[in-house]
Amino acid sequence: MINTAIIVAAGTGKRFGGSQPKQLIELLGKPLIIHTIERFDSCPAIDEIVLVVAEDRIEEIRTLIVEHPFAKVRSVVPGGATRAESVRNGLNEIDEKTAWIVAVHDGARPLVTVDEISRTVENASLHGAACLVADVTDTIKEVDHGFITKTVPRANLRRAQTPQAFQYGILRKAFDGSALGEGVTDECFLVEHLGIRIFCVEGNSRNIKITRPEDLKLAEMYLASEE
Repeated sequence: MINTAIIVAAGTGKRFGGSQPKQLIELLGKPLIIHTIERFDSCPAIDEIVLVVAEDRIEEIRTLIVEHPFAKVRSVVPGGATRAESVRNGLNEIDEKTAWIVAVHDGARPLVTVDEISRTVENASLHGAACLVADVTDTIKEVDHGFITKTVPRANLRRAQTPQAFQYGILRKAFDGSALGEGVTDECFLVEHLGIRIFCVEGNSRNIKITRPEDLKLAEMYLASEE
């Protein structure tokens, strides 16, 4: 049975700014997306990788893949109008006859570790669904019309990260039975609506999603410290 990583990098990066998508921004000498792919390509728990990118960037990404000797990148497919539609396009590339675990990851998270990927896949295999999470360190306030109404206890709160991993049949059912609009911000959202419990895999605060220019500086610092 095959474990597949769907790496989603089809966004336009409007919040990041600049003339090209953030996944192609150079990070310590190579495009950000290459750093992300490297993590999954070197992870023993992953057998194949499906990349989902903007349709007008497919050839550019394929050229990058040729330039880097990845062993597990099987296909590059176009994204959809929303993140969820992009994930569905990647899911449609997977052979249901051999599929076991599907791990969905944001292409703009290049700092995920091989250990975090492996533990998330392992727990999805055991429990059906697993999500990498990180602690909430700030005090959280509930707000109504600009005023704080209460403080939310944070002991049971976690920040959802990626990868989020699922047995193929569960994820397929979640996508086939749901509308995939902008409100679907991650895969757990869909799986939760099936009534399936999702195991939390403890990650760390370094697994940031590159969204703004200042995030890139932080990622550079973290990557430099790893090297």
